[in-house]
Amino acid sequence: MANSIWHFLSHFSARTNEPAGKSLSDSNDAWWLESEAQLIDRLNSSPGGLTTRQAIQELAKHGSNAIASRRESALLLQFLSRFRNPLVVLLLGASTLSALTGDTTSFSVITLMVLMSVTLDFVQEYRAANAAAGLRKSVAVRATALRDDNQCQIPSADLVPGDVILLSAGDLVPADGVVLMSRGLFVNQGLLTGESFPVEKHAGLTDKITSQLDSALNAVFMGTSVISGSATVLLVRTGRGTALGDVAATLNTKPTANALEIGSRRFGMLIMQLTLLMVLFVLLVNTAFHRPWLESFMFAIALAVGLTPELLPMIVSVTLSRGAMRMADKKVIVKRLAAIHDLGQMDILCTDKTGTLTEASIRLERHVNSHGQESEQVLQLAYLNSYFETGLKSPLDAAILQHQEIDVSGWHKIDEVPFDFERRRVSVLAEKDGQRLLIVKGAPEDLLKLCTQFEDQGLVPLDAGASQRIDELFNMLGSDGFRVLGVAWRTVPLDHPHAAVNDEMGLTLAGFAAFLDPPKLDAAKALAELTQSGVAVKILTGDNERVAEHICTALNVSVTGVLLGTEIAIMDDQALSKRAESVNLFCRVTPAQKNRVVTLLKRRGHVVGFLGDGINDAPALHTADVGISVDSAVDVAKDAADIILLEHNLDALYQGVIEGRRTFANIQKYLMMGTSSNFGNMFSMAGATLFLPFLPMTPVQILLNNLLYDISEIAIPFDTVDEQDLAKPRPWDITFIRNFMLVLGPVSSLFDFLTFYIMLAVLNADAALFRTGWFIESLATQVLVIFVIRTRQNPLRSQPHRWLTVSSLLIVALAGSLPFTPVGAFFGFVVPPVKFFIILILMVVAYLLLVEWVKRWFYRHMESRQ
Repeated sequence: MANSIWHFLSHFSARTNEPAGKSLSDSNDAWWLESEAQLIDRLNSSPGGLTTRQAIQELAKHGSNAIASRRESALLLQFLSRFRNPLVVLLLGASTLSALTGDTTSFSVITLMVLMSVTLDFVQEYRAANAAAGLRKSVAVRATALRDDNQCQIPSADLVPGDVILLSAGDLVPADGVVLMSRGLFVNQGLLTGESFPVEKHAGLTDKITSQLDSALNAVFMGTSVISGSATVLLVRTGRGTALGDVAATLNTKPTANALEIGSRRFGMLIMQLTLLMVLFVLLVNTAFHRPWLESFMFAIALAVGLTPELLPMIVSVTLSRGAMRMADKKVIVKRLAAIHDLGQMDILCTDKTGTLTEASIRLERHVNSHGQESEQVLQLAYLNSYFETGLKSPLDAAILQHQEIDVSGWHKIDEVPFDFERRRVSVLAEKDGQRLLIVKGAPEDLLKLCTQFEDQGLVPLDAGASQRIDELFNMLGSDGFRVLGVAWRTVPLDHPHAAVNDEMGLTLAGFAAFLDPPKLDAAKALAELTQSGVAVKILTGDNERVAEHICTALNVSVTGVLLGTEIAIMDDQALSKRAESVNLFCRVTPAQKNRVVTLLKRRGHVVGFLGDGINDAPALHTADVGISVDSAVDVAKDAADIILLEHNLDALYQGVIEGRRTFANIQKYLMMGTSSNFGNMFSMAGATLFLPFLPMTPVQILLNNLLYDISEIAIPFDTVDEQDLAKPRPWDITFIRNFMLVLGPVSSLFDFLTFYIMLAVLNADAALFRTGWFIESLATQVLVIFVIRTRQNPLRSQPHRWLTVSSLLIVALAGSLPFTPVGAFFGFVVPPVKFFIILILMVVAYLLLVEWVKRWFYRHMESRQ
């Protein structure tokens, strides 16, 4: 679906104490109480679905199938929304006052400057948003629908009422609908009802179906997930008309701010506070000297514009979009742009084992009895269980079915108890020749507790001695790298019509099925790279510890500690939080325990990523700072993830981490630019009002200076980044940025005041020449300083991107040549003497050398304090 349903999970959980379905059924008119024939007729549909033409008409009528969908404003309205910036409004208001007082030149120039600045910001962000939307669309969740009597894959957002869709285990239910046909369909609808156990759904009305949502056993609802089985569903409600859409509308809450938004906001607040103080200072000084109030007001507003980081949203958007495009080239698709930043900040990666550290090409290698001898009966029972299972078949089921074809004629399925991650087993009730068997397959640790006997030339009680010997066999298989399933059975009476969890007792152990899943060849290298780059890798798996340790040994991963699910279950949050910090191998864990570990690691201040692809991974994917999944994952996992790997390997993830750090480093460059020379120049401008008998620059000149400066920085998102900045995660540090400003800003101001002295004492400049000289000097210093600030090392050893070099040099050249053009005269500039340019070159070189020296001192001082 276009918008992740997991955003609403945390908000809705607080509502689960309300009577289930109370408001939901009222708003949805309990349509599930109508017969299938009535609904098909009312929706003008058929069991074979809609035609393409009908679907297009319905989509135009009902809109996108998205619970939080919003219609995009027209481009003109999007552009006009940029003028809501308070400083832009003030500036336009001041220019209007100028026009009313007869100064039409200032009005025209200021209006043009504002339009150019706003247009620049709008175009760049619009292009970035379009690029990001295209990437998200490429990995959008799709549904299997019947259109024109044919099965086809349709983006979930394009589904409409009347569509007939096919559901299977692992799917997200894309909209509300009535079940036309089901086969062992179990759905987890805890998102809506708070019920943690799967609910069985079936076709047709019964006396148990009421107007309450949790009693709608013949209906499925958007945002819920299919645990097992399959179904054909007629969609009745889509988008905001669904039960989930109704919940979303009542919540009307915004997503929690991420680290990038919080950091940007703090930086913006820091600059805005300084801006306010400086503007008030300028107004007070000009008022005290009885200078024209309109000119003083416009100067103060222009100064505020020059200080405000108005390009920050555009720089962030373009930088993230650029990063997303580069990651797409490496087969990594970003669904949420800010996730690139989070990926670069990540210092802990939690990952499952199967398919991530291993090839996921699982093979059944052995099927043995309780003595470790090959057993055809174990294979036959395991095959029957996997063959008749209708839930989400795991790679282990596929390996069993592919190992050897077994004749199942004569057997027919009666019922099953689907797999769940608490029981960790699946049971199938099957019958042949008047004998009814319950065949159970699952995790040996749990299955052995349910067995009372085993096969040994007959049925033998499972006493303490036998249990110890069987445990040793199981552990030996695990130590050899085998992933093991236990296989057990029991006979049940012929009049036993259904399978239930309570039937899974008094079982007879048949033996074990042992599988091999070799480690990935490239995983060891990627894990080493992640570790060296400051990302701690923690493995969370449902497998037993011996299998996991065997894989870790093969991948040269040093195990710092092992924590079992049984231990986690009895730990309080404080104890688990402390152990989770040091342990890197969590075995036999449930989905809830995975989610709990991720939550506690976040509470300890870590930026946590989670890599998973199964139904059981969805909660942790949603909880993590950055959820990572693969294109072949089940719908619930892909929907909860922020990043999708088109190729399931850790090297692509490592490249994504590096890209995230490159993105953040370029954003940081803009912040440091804005808090060094730019801030220093504006501070000098405010201070100059104390002793100059005229304004150091006219408001129009300040705006032109700011516009040219902004243009020079457009290429920052494309800049190269030093290896040093990619070596480890670097969190937002507003204190660092503030200290950088306090140290580097005065250097810029020092040269500004030196310029003032040269212009007044050496060149005997009048107001026009003074403004011209300082305009050129201030722009040259604040633009060229990027070549020093962009790297911690010697600028001559760190090559900037060619576009950054070109844009910066062009802007400085333009500033220097502007006084020689008619346009320069229009802005009030005059031609400086040759002596000025010689002095300017010497001053700029001296300025950059001093900034480099101060920069190195600053970093040495910061490192010594860490």
